[in-house]
Amino acid sequence: MYRNIPSLGERYRPYFRIGAAVNAKSLHTHRDLLVKHFHSVTAENEMKWEEIHPEDRRYEFAKADALVEFARNCGMYVRGHTLVWHNQTPASVFLDDLGQPAAASVIERRLEEHVATVLDRYKNDIGCWDVVNEAVVDNDTGFLRESRWLQALGDEYIAKAFRIAHQVAPGALLFYNDYNETKPDKSERIYKLVAGLLDQGVPIHGIGMQGHWMLDDPALGEIERAIDRYASLGVRLHITELDVSVYGNVHGTGGQSKAMLPYDDVLARRLAKRYGDLFSLLRDRADVIESVTFWGIADDDTWRDNFPVRGRKDWPLLFDVNHDAKLAFWSVVEF
Repeated sequence: MYRNIPSLGERYRPYFRIGAAVNAKSLHTHRDLLVKHFHSVTAENEMKWEEIHPEDRRYEFAKADALVEFARNCGMYVRGHTLVWHNQTPASVFLDDLGQPAAASVIERRLEEHVATVLDRYKNDIGCWDVVNEAVVDNDTGFLRESRWLQALGDEYIAKAFRIAHQVAPGALLFYNDYNETKPDKSERIYKLVAGLLDQGVPIHGIGMQGHWMLDDPALGEIERAIDRYASLGVRLHITELDVSVYGNVHGTGGQSKAMLPYDDVLARRLAKRYGDLFSLLRDRADVIESVTFWGIADDDTWRDNFPVRGRKDWPLLFDVNHDAKLAFWSVVEF
């Protein structure tokens, strides 16, 4: 199944590193695909706060350790994901022993301790981290998301997280990561955030463009504009969570049809055309893009099956449910 097709990672070695998001199960069930086609791995969930640090002073490192060991044994690069996020962070982080909002000094201590503990454990194994994730608003007004982090510590929590991370792991590359990163209004907010951090001397090295895209949106010109805008800051760019939904409105507004599309030859060709066009653009920008990570490995294990419509099958990756290369795979490797 795997021997008679070219390696995706090797095909793109002259351009950028090719990675995949993995979980504790897929390290085993998708091992052959991983080893043949990918040069880096990202933890889908196993390094998020609620998984690795579920309670104050209690850490659960087993799953994250297994991922790091897998990568070490296979000679793979590791992207750490993610240290500070408004989602998948235990509510107890923001509460005192009586269940009331904790003092800012307490929350700040917890932030420092979490980032320092996780980074210290993996400072010799993980080359870069998504330090802060999705801190910018989506809507037309405002700037930073009204998260519990912002409410407790103000906008300084972002710079603080980067400074702690750099102090503990000075050799790691530190990224800000977000979705809808090509939409003009939001991309300007992301630009403003990162430019402001750089002006303060905050050790931030790159922007993670998630790349949860669709067949027809965003337009290639919109993606190109965002890449060039971010690159003008002089930071590194990673595509961190790439997949292409065959449906619309993934992170947008408006209704979502619950009807499942048939994955027929027409849809397969449309997906292949989209991936071919995307990778043509990414190759053209390989001077500023150094990593492209797919959010998953094959269509049998993808978050898109449950978001935004739970249980609706999607086909967003280059390998199908049987781990065979799709037409989209060939559109990416044949150029």
